[in-house]
Amino acid sequence: MSSNTPTELLYVIKIGGNIIDHPVLLTQCLKAFSSIQGKAILVHGGGKMATQLAMDLNIPQQMVEGRRITDAETLKIVTMVYAGLINKNIVAQLQSLGTQAMGLTGADANLIKAHKRIPASVDYGFVGDIDEVNVSMINHLLQQNTSIVIAPITHDGNGQLLNTNADTIAQSIATAMSAKYAVHLIYGFEKEGVLLDINNPSSVIPQINKEKYQHLKEEHVIFEGMLPKIENAFLALEKGVQSVIIGKAEVMNELIQGKAGTTITQS
Repeated sequence: MSSNTPTELLYVIKIGGNIIDHPVLLTQCLKAFSSIQGKAILVHGGGKMATQLAMDLNIPQQMVEGRRITDAETLKIVTMVYAGLINKNIVAQLQSLGTQAMGLTGADANLIKAHKRIPASVDYGFVGDIDEVNVSMINHLLQQNTSIVIAPITHDGNGQLLNTNADTIAQSIATAMSAKYAVHLIYGFEKEGVLLDINNPSSVIPQINKEKYQHLKEEHVIFEGMLPKIENAFLALEKGVQSVIIGKAEVMNELIQGKAGTTITQS
């Protein structure tokens, strides 16, 4: 190991809507997060709450291939729900567990700058693609022993908020921080890991490298929503992240210890 290799641990953990929508599972997950020995960042998605609020307010929602079209009214909704209610609920729960936590969006402290996605075949509206992560600010907060809880809202530097994919935020932060920390990236979602058989929860593939990934992709074992997760994982590893694990968010303790889920490796 070279003397320049970072040794201080940092866990970047992403949880999705399946956990956000279930208070008991969320509490389990946050207990595991609060027990981490070392620096930690939690990136969260949105869940069904934004869709429900939009329905209550009679604001039509458009989805294309599982992705939300973020028009101006929907941007208001996701900002209120993601950056407001969900983010602050998580922060309050972490405080109750004795974890000093701060809830932020990409706009706070200029944390994550993005640009509005240039439409190709589909115009997703006010959706952001990340340009820059404020490493010095994140490092400053971590060095104050503050766990950071990040909502998936970024900004463009010109006053415009943008709805941004939480998986991508987690990967971008993990890679940006990998020069200073030994970063472990964990994607917590609803399944036990990457499965050989989508209908068999016990068919977890313990480890996937690039060669195996190509084979599984060609065999259509891995498809649709799992593809971007694994692509993000390989990108993170290429850019200096030490390990990436994908698994069930409600067994977060085991994921943190590397005892569950699927580990993505370069070779």
